[in-house]
Amino acid sequence: MAVDSVLSSPLGPPACEKDAKALQFIEEMTRNCDSVQEKVLGEILSRNANTEYLQNFKLFGATDRESFKSKVPVVTYEDIQPYIQRVANGDKSPIFSSHPISEFLTSSGTSAGERKLMPTIHEELDRRQKLYSLLMPVMNLYVKDLDKGKGLYFLFIKAETKTPSGLVARPVLTSYYKSEHFKKRPFDPYMVYTSPNETILCPDSFQSMYSQMLCGLLMRDEVLRMGAVFASGLLRAIRFLQLNWKQLSDDIRTGVLNPKITDPAVRQCISEILKPNPELADFIVRECQGENWARIIPRIWPNTKYLDVIVTGAMAQYIPTLDYYSGGLPLPCTMYASSECYFGLNLKPMSKPSEVSYTIMPNMGYFEFLPHNPANPCELSKDKPPKLVDLADVELGKEYELVISTYSGLCRYRVGDILLVTGFHNAAPQFKFIRRKNVLLSIDSDKTDEAELQRGIDNACALLREFDTNLVEYTSYADTKVIPGHYVIYWELLVKDPTRTPTDEVLNKCCLAIEEELNSVYRQCRVADNSIGPLEIRVVRNGTFEELMDYAISRGASINQYKVPRCVSFPPIMELLDSRVVSTHFSPSAPFWTPERRDIQ
Repeated sequence: MAVDSVLSSPLGPPACEKDAKALQFIEEMTRNCDSVQEKVLGEILSRNANTEYLQNFKLFGATDRESFKSKVPVVTYEDIQPYIQRVANGDKSPIFSSHPISEFLTSSGTSAGERKLMPTIHEELDRRQKLYSLLMPVMNLYVKDLDKGKGLYFLFIKAETKTPSGLVARPVLTSYYKSEHFKKRPFDPYMVYTSPNETILCPDSFQSMYSQMLCGLLMRDEVLRMGAVFASGLLRAIRFLQLNWKQLSDDIRTGVLNPKITDPAVRQCISEILKPNPELADFIVRECQGENWARIIPRIWPNTKYLDVIVTGAMAQYIPTLDYYSGGLPLPCTMYASSECYFGLNLKPMSKPSEVSYTIMPNMGYFEFLPHNPANPCELSKDKPPKLVDLADVELGKEYELVISTYSGLCRYRVGDILLVTGFHNAAPQFKFIRRKNVLLSIDSDKTDEAELQRGIDNACALLREFDTNLVEYTSYADTKVIPGHYVIYWELLVKDPTRTPTDEVLNKCCLAIEEELNSVYRQCRVADNSIGPLEIRVVRNGTFEELMDYAISRGASINQYKVPRCVSFPPIMELLDSRVVSTHFSPSAPFWTPERRDIQ
């Protein structure tokens, strides 16, 4: 029952009183954006005034913006890594935060080939939970009766490590799913999942996926929304169904769980749900046994109203495939967050993916913005510090790099996200996510930059020397036409002695040599998560990259300034490259990765 007569909101009539309070909170925060930001900065600086990091800059207890901006520098991860290493190694003094560092959250951005470690404090869970609590009240404005069914969400925990001090280092969502906030969350009819907690918290990725898919099939008529964190995760679930529908239908037919599921907690919770259902098993067989998988989502889950996945940034490449499997179901992107900080939410979640903008909630941290010129990206100079813009002062139509200060102790930290101001809700600006700075390739949660790829290429080229062969040129792209997606590298080779051409075996090893040099996030996706397939090298015939340059010049590029792009996606260029391929090669095995490997020694 709508309760707009009890508590109304300019956003729309709320679905219940609880929603009304959430929408009212959003209105209060966005109307008072600048004053909230000023309060947040004051709280961060006053509570952390005695930390070593802030004392370095001689603020002497000042909590005003002017002192903060004039004395505290803008930093990157490399600048603060020595402090982080001390915490990781056991220094318990208040380095970043007056509150104890409770754990490290591992960022999917990379530093020296490994995950970045972001310090966090326990109360941040409350702040993140507050943002989560705002998502469904907004969604309920656009989609009715979501309390009449369940959500089929494929959620997983990932491997975690411990630093020498004993602090846990793990992805932010793994931290959340393992927290009491998630495991003992109060019942909310708008937030009921088909997956029991035990299936989400199962550390074995196969058993977790299998049991979550099984529950989703058993409750198929109750499913009103489907989702995963990233679009790639939901497509991986569909691919899993393609490969395992026979076993899943057998379990449903007999009421007996597959013996491959050995986790005792999973077996126990599934035993309470799984009963013999030959009719449902026959239905799954009919839908899955053929080659036609178009609209498979509404065919199996007919009441699905939308897919809740991130399809902005690098994930936009998956939209056509999602449309194929879903028949064009809406793709709302509900929130904007990172390991460093949770930022905001989408107040118009049913907008087209290309039009998604996020409203940053000013209570989540202190936000500043570094003006970004796409034609001439701004880099920081220690001789001439940049002038950063406050949240309330950004200008419509301009691009900025996000800079944050958090209660956990990050101060003026460059996140690396490039954002475009698209509008305002009350006084709070709304941003479109443009891209992650310097990211060249991405399939899932991986982010590979040009320097990393170059190191991998150099590593592989060492294997060509004994064949007196050189790499002339290369480019790359993220191939998401298959599931899981994989990196493709186009190589043009100069074989100096035709009688000693590199063998297929050697070129396959070159693929693996590249992967071995990529960061740990990529390697975890390859080895543990199976969310990225083996890297592929496509050898093109001689002269291909000259043709590529000729094509670029014919479209207006300057011959003097032309550089081979290290990543390509423009269809005519892809067609040109693929038409010149003379051989293809794949990694013969997975690269090295182990969860016991520590991020900081």
